[in-house]
Order: sequence, then structure tokens, then C-alpha cells
Amino acid sequence: MTSPSYTAAAAAESIHRSLAELSSSSSDSFDNSRRFTAFASRLHLLLNHHYFLDSDSLSPALQTALKGIASDLSKAVLTVSVYRKRSKIFVLINCKSLSASLQQHSSAIASWLALIESSLSDNLPDLRKKTSDLSRDMKLSHFAVTENEERLHRTLQKEGEGRQTSKAVQSAIIMDLARCLGIDSCNYEELINQVKLFKTDLANSNSVSERRILVSLEKILGSWSAVPGMLTLKVDRDFEEDAHILPFKNFLCPLTKEVMKEPVVLESSQTYERSAIEYWFERCLEDGRDPTCPVTGEVLKSLELKPNIGLAGAIEEWVNRNVEIEVKCAVEQLSKESMEAEGVERVLDVVYKISEEHPSNWFRVRNAGLVVMIVNLLRNSSKSIGTVLRSKALMALLSMAKDEESKKIMLEEGITRFAIHSLIGSSEKEREYAVKLLLEFSSNEACCTTIASEKGALVLLSSMAGNLEHPALANVAEQVLTRMEVAEDSVQNLAAAGRFEPLLSRLRGAGPDDIKIEMASIIGRMTLTNNSKEQIAQQCAQTLVELLSKPEGRMPSLLALNNLSGLDDNATILVESAVLPALVAILLQNQGALQEWKEFAASIIANIVSKPGHWELASIDNKGNSMQSESVVFSLVVLLLVTSPQCQASVLRILYGMASSPQAAESVAMHIKSSEDGIKTIFHFLDYPDVEHRIYAFKLTRILTERFAQDLAQEVKHSDKLLLFKEKLLDNQSTESEKSDAACVLANLPLSEDEVKTVLEASFVKWIVMNLKKQQRISNGRTSWPTSSMEEGLLGLLLHFTRSLDQDTISVVKEHQLMTIFCEQLSFPAKPRVKQLAAVGLTNLSEAGRMLAAPDSEPPAPKGFCAALVFMCGRASPEPSNCPIHNAPCEYNSQLCLLKSNCIRPLVDLLHDEDANVQIAAIEALSTLVLDTSHGYKGAVDELEKQDVIAAVIELFTEIRPGVLQERALWMIERALRVDSPAHRHSLNQSLVRALVEALKHGTANAKRHAQDALTNLKEISGVSAKASSQSRPQR
Repeated sequence: MTSPSYTAAAAAESIHRSLAELSSSSSDSFDNSRRFTAFASRLHLLLNHHYFLDSDSLSPALQTALKGIASDLSKAVLTVSVYRKRSKIFVLINCKSLSASLQQHSSAIASWLALIESSLSDNLPDLRKKTSDLSRDMKLSHFAVTENEERLHRTLQKEGEGRQTSKAVQSAIIMDLARCLGIDSCNYEELINQVKLFKTDLANSNSVSERRILVSLEKILGSWSAVPGMLTLKVDRDFEEDAHILPFKNFLCPLTKEVMKEPVVLESSQTYERSAIEYWFERCLEDGRDPTCPVTGEVLKSLELKPNIGLAGAIEEWVNRNVEIEVKCAVEQLSKESMEAEGVERVLDVVYKISEEHPSNWFRVRNAGLVVMIVNLLRNSSKSIGTVLRSKALMALLSMAKDEESKKIMLEEGITRFAIHSLIGSSEKEREYAVKLLLEFSSNEACCTTIASEKGALVLLSSMAGNLEHPALANVAEQVLTRMEVAEDSVQNLAAAGRFEPLLSRLRGAGPDDIKIEMASIIGRMTLTNNSKEQIAQQCAQTLVELLSKPEGRMPSLLALNNLSGLDDNATILVESAVLPALVAILLQNQGALQEWKEFAASIIANIVSKPGHWELASIDNKGNSMQSESVVFSLVVLLLVTSPQCQASVLRILYGMASSPQAAESVAMHIKSSEDGIKTIFHFLDYPDVEHRIYAFKLTRILTERFAQDLAQEVKHSDKLLLFKEKLLDNQSTESEKSDAACVLANLPLSEDEVKTVLEASFVKWIVMNLKKQQRISNGRTSWPTSSMEEGLLGLLLHFTRSLDQDTISVVKEHQLMTIFCEQLSFPAKPRVKQLAAVGLTNLSEAGRMLAAPDSEPPAPKGFCAALVFMCGRASPEPSNCPIHNAPCEYNSQLCLLKSNCIRPLVDLLHDEDANVQIAAIEALSTLVLDTSHGYKGAVDELEKQDVIAAVIELFTEIRPGVLQERALWMIERALRVDSPAHRHSLNQSLVRALVEALKHGTANAKRHAQDALTNLKEISGVSAKASSQSRPQR
């Protein structure tokens, strides 16, 4: 609507300005703008009539019409200016909206003209007729978009959506665009200029769609040329260019600008490459437009594509002649003695192109020997040509491998070996073509076997398949391996590379027994990792056990089971697979079993029982017997005397393994001891020539002496083996295991004083102390079985010297500072047993010191026991200072006093040890300090209180449950509470009182008695304190 203040004169002026602007341009590129400009010229002539000169005097209706015309005309001017000033591409993109705008304003102006015509008086017939005609014409006018513009508009709008476009479609779009722009499609410069103008138009545009169209057009023109040049032809002319025959123009597809492979003719008689024109048709249908012939723009009624047979034949002949030339030149290039990298690269590119684009010419490449030449290039010059040329050589061979005859030639020339070498190439491309080449060959089972037999092939492929950094290569490598799994001859090689599934599926499957037996044989021969052993056992243990029942499968199964049983964690799996009954039957019951079967059966059982677990509860026959049954142990002992040396070693391992199990140890040791000549049979192997026999004989003897020391001592003395153990310790040729077990055996045997002096000898102590220190240096904080076992044995040997001390023995103790040796073991990170033995040694020495310090009469001799025993304490000092423990002078090197030898604090620290036996040994050592309650007892307790011994023992007592440790702690606490000062100090300790009450209720008989005495002592102290307190209060 027009503004009320907008005068008719102003409207008339606006109309004249608009008409002047429309007539200012002499030419319009687009039909719509030309037609509207023609209407504007007629309107200009109409309004120049003198009737309209004085616009303010016109009737209201005419003034309103003028104002309406002015408004719509000014808007139409803007639309026409877009046609005239903007780029043609911009107009084509917006052609629909522009034509609609002109249509709208033309109709509006026509309506205003109709109003003018109805308002004119009858005396102006000529003016009325002209007005009526113009109104009618503008109203009936149709500002349409041409079919070409419509099709291009849809195509460009789709391009604005950012779709991917093939080269053929791009060419067709360019042809359509050129046609709508009214320029020749060969005028590439003008096309570029139009795109530049379009880009200028979009400088201030915010339209995403228009900017996408611009990017798409720039991209299309950047890779497209209206005039086909030689570089667009896929024919290599880098060498011997004159020998090539250039293609005729009609060989080239108008869309791809390349020599056609399958030329087809449209109904428009134009020829195109089939794939190219099909792409274009698909795009037309996607865009909702009629398919057209790209060259002519003709709308096609039929999409029929007729093969252009004549042209195809001419092209094929031309291609074949050029391929012959290319092949000849390639052979000449590769036949040169010194080849340049650039020339080699061109040859490889040519071979690849021929193979990919002209499969019918494979025979030319093959027959010319190029396949062999390229393989030889990899064989003879692999390192010198570099990864780029290796990649291209593999790429060319990969393409030629589609030819079966060429593939055979490659295999004969050993291409698989070179492809495998390239799996570790320095470039990803080289690795890619290498693994793809192997994939091509793996389609044949014989080829799979060839690949698998190549050294390192499966390892490299498995590594590549597991490399997640390059998923594409990993996927191809996995495909190669999957194909190879089908080949029977590749199963063993795949398993060696860690891919066991083909082997396992054949072993556990429903296939024939001979296949399963072969798979079992492979497992038996292989060197397996622990993970592989576990994987195989979990999936196939049951099948291997079943094979034991078949004579032909027994040996392979035994070999496989022996391999798998080498992993401790597999013991449970094998036991649950019921392997023990079958193995025991072979070893002990099957009279016709081969000796080799027995040897492997014994080895497997030895491996299983070496780790405590389910085997102790497993039945080995239908009578419910277990491995630790008396009959089994007896049979094993008897078998030791009649079987082969290899089987003997395994049987000794079995007996040792069973005797080491916490669940079976007691019964197995008892059965060995009670069997006829069982111990004697074991002793027979103590000096056996074979090392393994001796090692396990010593281990078994050690275990037996831990349980039946007295019985073993008699047999040792009867068989005159006592010196053998000492000699074994001193023999440098003996293994560490033998030495440590020999030491433990001697330590466990109960020796008389005479045997200690005559067999072990005092001089032997020096050797023991020296080797004990050596063991400490070897372990250096790390506890291993041979080291800790040797320490146990050596400490046990020293204990023999501490059990009954005479003057000579005390001299040995002092000379070698045994108390210091024992004390050092307490703080050294060792096994609990070592710390326990060291504490026992301190107990013995401290007890000996207490006995020696006891006075012969009361009062005690003024010189003290240390002064009486000059050999222990040395000369008395002029002013002796009594030891608070012994109430007599003690020197710091006495080696019989825990206080002077600084052993109390390490023993207190042991009270916090996690092992209860170590805690008990520490308590017993500390208890020797309060055994004597005679003269000087109070001083000893006060010293222990000062050393925090009493507090540590009380803390331990309040935290432990009833048992031996509680009883020992209670005994020491009760002794300490006999003295007033500690009793006063701990009388208010509620934790102590509660613990004593609990011990009184739930402890052992001895614990209850000690708890009662301790509570009595505390009560007496509390009573005295209460009485003293009441006496100090004032009376009321």
C-alpha cells in the first residue's frame, strides 16, 4: 500500500525515474528482463499523454493507480537490475525467484492500469484503448524459466547440498552451464570468467547454498578442461613418444576426455563411455530432471545405450598397437645394465596401467617376460631401489596376479619371499601392497602352504594383524591368516606363530582320530609359551586324555600332556580332565606298557603333583584311592628299584611333590617310612651318579627328617650316611640344592654331643659361619629357595653347638660370635623359618649364660660368673659393673648375654612378625631373661621394662587368640607383674585386664593359671594403692 502523504506528483516522478532506469540499458541477456523492459517502454508512452501531465488534478482513483504503479514498478526495477548487473550464474541459480518477482509486479501493474482505464472519460477513446491493451498484455504475460535453465537450476541447487560428483557428471554440468550462459563449452576462459563474476556477487552474501555452489564450480573447472589435452589421455608417452600412435578425436568420451573402453550411442547420435553417461543419467534422475544428452542438451525420450561396435573395434586396435609399443619399451628399459630410478618407475607405472585398464593384454606383458623382470628387480635390487619403487613393483605384480598364468610365474620365481620381506617395509604403501599380494596368493591352498613355509611369514602377518594403529592393513593380514587356516599343511606353522585355533579345532572336533593324533604330535613337539600351554589345556585336555585309551594315540598324547603339564597352572585343569587315573594305570598297573610310556606318564604326574592343589582329592581308580594312598606310595617305592633311570628320576619327583603338599605330606611321609626298605631305597639315590636323582633324593630325605628325625637318624647311622651329608656340603662339585638339603638334613637329625664333636667338629663352625655370611651376600635382600634353605640348614647346624655347652664349646661360641650371627639373622629379610631358628639359637645361648651366671651360694660371689669364667668374659675390671640381667659383670663380647650383645631390640621387633612360630621363638628367647626369680630378679625386670620388652609383650598379648603364643606371652607377663614397678605401671591398663579375663575364661589350662596369677598380682597392687589412698584422706 502507498502512504497517504505520498502525492500523485511524487508518484508520477517516481514512475518516470523507474522507466528511465529501465530504458537506460540497450541490451538484456535474459528474455524475461527484455520482455519487462518492452512493457516499460509502452507504459512510458502511455503516461506521457498530456492527460497525465497535471497529476494532482486527476481524480482520486487515477491518483491511487499512479501511486500503485510507482510502487510496483520501483520493485520491478530492482529485479531487472539483478538480471542486468549480477553474473549470469547468479541469475541462473535464482532464476525461479526472479521470474516469479517479475510475474508478480507485472500482474500488479496490469491491475493498476485496469483501474486507470475504468476511470478515464469516454472522450479519450484512444488513450483508453492503449491503456486497456497494455493492461491485458501485462496481465497475460508469462515470465517463464526455460527448460535448460530449469534443469541447470535443479542441478546447481543439488550441488549446493555438497554432494560428491564424478568427472563425467562434472563435464555434463559444464556443458549445461555453457549452454544456458549462451557460450561455447570449449570457451574455457569465458567459463572461468563467469565463475569469477559469480564469486564477486557472493562477496557480501550469507547464503550457505550459494557458497557451496561456488566451491563446487571452482572445483569442477579446476580439474576439467573443455579441450582434451594429451595429459588427459591415459597413455604413457614419457619415453619413446614418437613411437606412439595418437588417438583420433572420436576415440575420446566428451565427458571423461579419455579414450573410451565401452563406447555407446544415444538416440541423439552422440557417443559416450558407458559408465560416464550412466552416471549422468543417475544424477539427472536424482535431481528430478529429465535426462538429457550432455553435448546437445536434447531431452532424451529413451535411455537406451547401443554399443558402438565399429568404434570399439577401432579403439581396441589402437590400444593393442600402443600396448605393444609400451611393452617393448618397458622390456628395453629393464634390460639395461644400469637402470635409472626414474626410468624404472615409468616402466612400473606402465605395467600397472596396462594390467588395470587392458586385461586382454595381460598375455603381452607376461609373454614379454616383464613379470619375471619385476620379480628379479625385487630380488637383485630391493635395497638399492628404495621403498617407493618396491611399492610400485608390488603394486604392478598385484595387478598382474589377477592373471592365473602370471601368478604361477610369480610363485615359481619366489615372489612370496619378497612380499614377506616387504611386510616390514619402511613405508605403509609397501606394506599394504605386500600383504594384499599375499592375500591374492592365499586363495589357493598350495599357495598358503608356500607362504606358511617361508621363514618369519606367519610371525610378521600375526604382528600386522594385531596392529590396531593401521586397521586396514590389520584386516587384510587377518584375512590372509584366516585363509591359511584352511590348509592342513599350514596348521603347524600357524601354531608356531601363536595361532592355535586351526590346530585346536581339529583336535577337539569330531574329525577322525588320525587327525587328532597328528595334532597331538604337533603339540608334543612344539616349544610353547605359558599362555599357549594354558590355552591348549583349557580347550583340549579332555581330548588328549581320551587319546590315552587308544594305543596308536597314547604316545602322541603323552608327549602333548607332558608339554602342557610343564605349566604349574595347568595342574588343576589336567586333574579335572581325569588324567591321573589313566597315567597311574600306565605307570603302575599296565604290565604291557612300553617303558617310554611309563617314563612320560611319570614325568606328567611329577609335574602335576609339584604344585599343591586338586590332585590331593582326585581319585585315581574306581576304589577311591588317591595319589597319597598307601598302595600308590608303596608301588612308587617298589618301582624305584625296577624301572629305567629316567623313570626313577620322575618317580623321585613324584614322591617329593606329594611329600611337599600340606594336605598329603604327613600321610606320604608315613607311607614311605613304613614301606619295606622305603627310607633305604631313598638313601640309595643320595650318591647316585645322575644329578637329578641325587637332588630329589636329598629333598625327600630333608622332608622325612623334618617329620621322623629319630627314625631317620637310626637309618643314617646304620647305612653310614652321616659323613656323606657333611662331605656333600664341603664338595664344590655338588649343586646348591644338594648342599642346602644336606645342611638341613644334618640340622634336623638329633646328634649326640659326641657326634657333634666328632662328625661336625668344632672346626666345622668356622666353615658354617663363613658360608652363612656368604649366603647373606648372595641373597642381598632377595629370598630364593636354595638360598633360604641353605641358611636354614646352616643355622640348624649351629644350633647343634648351642644345645649343650661345655668349656670347649663356649670357646667356639665366643670365637665365632655365634650370638651376633644369630642376631643378624633376625633383622635380615629372610624366610620365617630362618628367623625362627636364629631366635632358638639366641634362646639356647641366653639359657646357657643364665645357667653359668647362677651363683653356687648366697650371697653371690663378688667376682661374678664372668670373672669366674675367664675364658668367657676375660679379665675382671678393677671396678666391675654388674649386668642387670645376670646380676654379675658381663663383657660386651661375652656372646652369652642378650643385653650386652644387643639382641633384645631385634627380638622385640620380631613380636610384630606375621608368622606365629617366629613370634613364639622370640617370646621364648626373651623369657630366658626372667627365668630366675632369685637375687637380682627385680633388676632384670626393670631393665626389660626400660627396653620396652614388657610393653611390647603386653601389646602382643592383647591382640592374639588363645594358643601357644598366648600361653608363652602370659607366662612372661605374669613373671613381670610380680615386680611392683611394672605392676603399678600396668595396673590401670584396661586392655590388659580384659585380655587377662578372656584368657582366664577361654585359654588353655596353663594360660588360665598364668592369667589368674597375673590378675592376682594386679589386684594386690590395686589393693595396696587403695589402702594407701584411704589412709591419706582426712577424717570427717
